[in-house]
Formats: sequence, structure tokens, C-alpha cells
Amino acid sequence: MLLHIPGVFTKDEVKALRAILDRGPWADGNMTSGHQSATAKQNLQLPEDSPEAREVQGIITQALYANPMFMSAALPHTVFPPLFNRYEGRGNFGTHVDNAIRQRGNVRIRSDLSATLFLSEPEDYDGGELIIEEMYGEQSVKLPAGDMVLYPSKSLHRVTPVTRGARVSSFFWLQSLIRDDADRESLFRMDVAIQRLNIERGPKDQAVIELTGVYHNLLRRWSEV
Repeated sequence: MLLHIPGVFTKDEVKALRAILDRGPWADGNMTSGHQSATAKQNLQLPEDSPEAREVQGIITQALYANPMFMSAALPHTVFPPLFNRYEGRGNFGTHVDNAIRQRGNVRIRSDLSATLFLSEPEDYDGGELIIEEMYGEQSVKLPAGDMVLYPSKSLHRVTPVTRGARVSSFFWLQSLIRDDADRESLFRMDVAIQRLNIERGPKDQAVIELTGVYHNLLRRWSEV
């Protein structure tokens, strides 16, 4: 499931994050590449142990866990510390698939989901679309600053060349409590439906109570903790 999550950060919050990131020591983006990615990647990346990266990592992680749509769709077990990249001067990232296992220090995850949080407005750069290959064809993603896209890490994807301006974003992976994409999507859709019924009928409605029970029993059956 490919999901657009709007408004993870407001415009003012994005501006504050960019003020921190823009003064960081940007370097060759291949510092975190696997073998396949290293042959396809042309961008800049903020070293993950830099003070700027660490500061914004904490802000983003806190915002993710406070975002209801992200929590419902991802059902996160562990979120890998967010990283930051910058594309300009025809920088791009050719077609690739993300590594199945990501590790940093004591944090090791199975990458079930990948995410890109856009930190540049789409009108500020040309190109830079995130192209994600799905069963029903290619999906082109270029979102407003502060919005995020969430998609299965098993998907082939690429970033088209940036021919004007600069595309700055945060990207990261996470291990979900639910390994299977289809099961995770079913739980998300059920949760959305339950929330809608809860608004329309109230939390004491019998259908709301029963469906909530089904949701949690499926979560209990499918989750890996």
C-alpha cells in the first residue's frame, strides 16, 4: 500500500527544520548505500552522526509517533533513525530496492516500510519525482513540504534527476508489528472504518464495539513483537 500522509509538519515547522539541516556538513550520499544502490545514486547526504542530523532525527521521530495516520498505517515496531538527502544539479537515484536489513549501532530492523518526508516545496525544484513501481504501474510522488509518503520497502523505486533547484527530504525505514503488507493494509482500512463509525454512531454502538474487538483480535493474531 502506498499512502500519502499530509501535514506531518506545518510550513513554519519545515522552515525551522531546514534552518538546522541547511547548515550541516552535506557529503556524498553513497555513505549509506548498499552495493546495488551505490551504482545508481547521485546525491548529497547529511552524515547521520552530525549534530544537525541528530537534532532533527529526534524531532521527526517524535512527530511520527504523534501522527494518528502514520501509527494506524505503519503499526511500527521500530523506526530506523531518519536520514537526510539533497538532490541538485541533475542528482538522481536510479531504480533500486531498499536493503532488507538496516543496522545502525544497536538498532537493527527488517525494512518492511520505507518513507520519504518532503522538506522542499514542489515548485522550488524541477524533476525529483519519487517513482514507485506497483502492481498497477508506476506511481509518481512529489509532495508539498511537510507531507510524507509511506510504501512497502520491497518496491522498486527511483528519484528522477533534479534539473532546477534542490530537493531536500528525510528518508527512513521501519519494521512493522505486521510483516505482511496485505494484512497491514486490511488492519488500516478496518481502523479507518471503525473511526468513521465511532464518529457517526458513538463509542457505545454495538457495531463499533464488535468491530473494534475483531480489529484487536486480528492484530493479536498477526503481530510480531
